[in-house]
Amino acid sequence: MRQDPVLVSPLLLILLLFVLGVLTPPDVTIDRLLPVAPALAAALWPVVPTLLLGLACLLGVALYAVATSDPSLWFTAGAISAVTAAAAYASHLRLQREATLTEVRTVADTTQNVLLRPIPRRVGPLEIATLYQTPTPHARIGGDFYALADTRHGIRLVIGDVRGKGLPALVVAAALLGSFREAAYEATDLTQLAKRLEATLLRGDATALAQGDPAELFATAVLVEIPRHGSHATIFSCGHPPPLLARHGNIDTLDTDDPAPPLNLGSLLTTPCHPQRFAFRAGDHLLLYTDGVTETRDATGAFFPLATWAQEQLTTAPRQVLNNLHHALLKHSGNNLNDDIAAIAIRKTA
Repeated sequence: MRQDPVLVSPLLLILLLFVLGVLTPPDVTIDRLLPVAPALAAALWPVVPTLLLGLACLLGVALYAVATSDPSLWFTAGAISAVTAAAAYASHLRLQREATLTEVRTVADTTQNVLLRPIPRRVGPLEIATLYQTPTPHARIGGDFYALADTRHGIRLVIGDVRGKGLPALVVAAALLGSFREAAYEATDLTQLAKRLEATLLRGDATALAQGDPAELFATAVLVEIPRHGSHATIFSCGHPPPLLARHGNIDTLDTDDPAPPLNLGSLLTTPCHPQRFAFRAGDHLLLYTDGVTETRDATGAFFPLATWAQEQLTTAPRQVLNNLHHALLKHSGNNLNDDIAAIAIRKTA
């Protein structure tokens, strides 16, 4: 009750009715409102306390009826008995539903931890933080995805966004994450890694993944490889929004000169695409994100100005960067985020 004072409201209601009963004239039957107390308790308390509260109200009314010889009070006592019985049953049903909801949310949390495995805060020379937000308050997972693999080739990351929403998008995201976690350790470069992800969506079970037309099955993604030593990193974009690089207060948009199409649309290429190297030195910040960030709109329909925001904010620790980003997105949208949002903030320390 210290954590949630609302839990004492049934008792406060009884106290209020008692005070009103003392202050009002005898012909004002405040006691007839007493059945409201156990009804309110059913929404807040377990079964036994709800029953005890109703019995206490019933006993008080019965004793008062005997003391005053007022036969009308017995009607109030009958109403309290009926409402208390119904309230106890309602409390029982509520507890059952809460237990079921808890189990469902536990399964959802476990599923998210399996799919979106927590990324360590520190990997080699990198400080890392992640952000994942779904538009549905009780949802835990969606079509955005990210992962990290610490391989002999370097620290490899992927962040992406599956076309569509709901279960089909989740199934595709799970398939791509499984493919990345296996291929990241074997592929010699990001081009080969991207081909492995592409192959995941080109297999014969693509129809099952898409739960519809395989031609509509695709995902955008960006792959990053950061060696443990050296001052350069590599990026390979598959139709994904470009990462932002912050260095000494300047923001660079890492638009690749040779971008690839989204995964599963590689057949549209006439020439192969190649990764692009960029300087990534100690003190530099890197922000990877999905289009849910840049496509967040305000009341006038204006998109969130990510580059402008990053100019001032992409200078602190990665966790603080993403906390500030989440707060800024909520403020910009008026607490109305309507798309999945994923982001990874990285700071190189050595």
